[in-house]
Amino acid sequence: MYTFPSAPSASSVRTPRPRTFRRLAGAAAAALAALVLTACQDGTGFKDGGAAATPDPASAPASAAPTAPATPTAPATPATPADPATPAASAAPVTSAPGSAKNSAAPARSAEGGRVLCNGSNTAVTVQPVSRPLNHMLITVKNTGSKTCDLTYYPLLRFDEMQWAPAAREETKPQAVVSLAPGRSGYAAALLSAADGSGEGGTTGHRLTIAFQGPTPRSDGGASATPSLPAAGVHYDSALTVTYWQQTGEDALGS
Repeated sequence: MYTFPSAPSASSVRTPRPRTFRRLAGAAAAALAALVLTACQDGTGFKDGGAAATPDPASAPASAAPTAPATPTAPATPATPADPATPAASAAPVTSAPGSAKNSAAPARSAEGGRVLCNGSNTAVTVQPVSRPLNHMLITVKNTGSKTCDLTYYPLLRFDEMQWAPAAREETKPQAVVSLAPGRSGYAAALLSAADGSGEGGTTGHRLTIAFQGPTPRSDGGASATPSLPAAGVHYDSALTVTYWQQTGEDALGS
């Protein structure tokens, strides 16, 4: 009868576990040794993994502050070339004050032909109320100077402190300025009051001032005149008007 061999006892069987363990331990030791050797070669070794070191501001390279971009400069506008036809500057016109007419107008007219303006400084002025036409007064201006003078426009009349200026009768305006050679006379007439009594504010004037006009209407023509009036004065009202200067007394009174 075949007899099966009996199983080996536990004491006789060799367990391979200790040898395997020794091999694993050796491999681990060799790996650790290699790691230590590598750390020693790069000079760092093993360090404590503490808090990360804060870089020293003094040793850190200074970082330049960001520079703001430069504001672009607008390109210069090229100068506009001057128009050759346009003068560089215009001279302002010189305007003389009305009061300077006697100083400026007379020399200017004298340069053109030795003529000056007639006024109270180079003439003799008289006034005379007349019976015909009714309520009229004749004004006579005689050139007493050495140069021919011009009577421009019409006389400006003012009785006493009168606050209004008598109007001129435009239908009496002559074709040309009345010029007086030395010793010659010019004339104008004043309608003192309305013949039909329609005038208002009638009063008697005791002092008369006659002003002369310059080259332009109502401009200053120089010295005024104050001719004598009749002792009883002259009656006038709101109808008071005056003619332009005329060459003859008949032209003045018949206008």
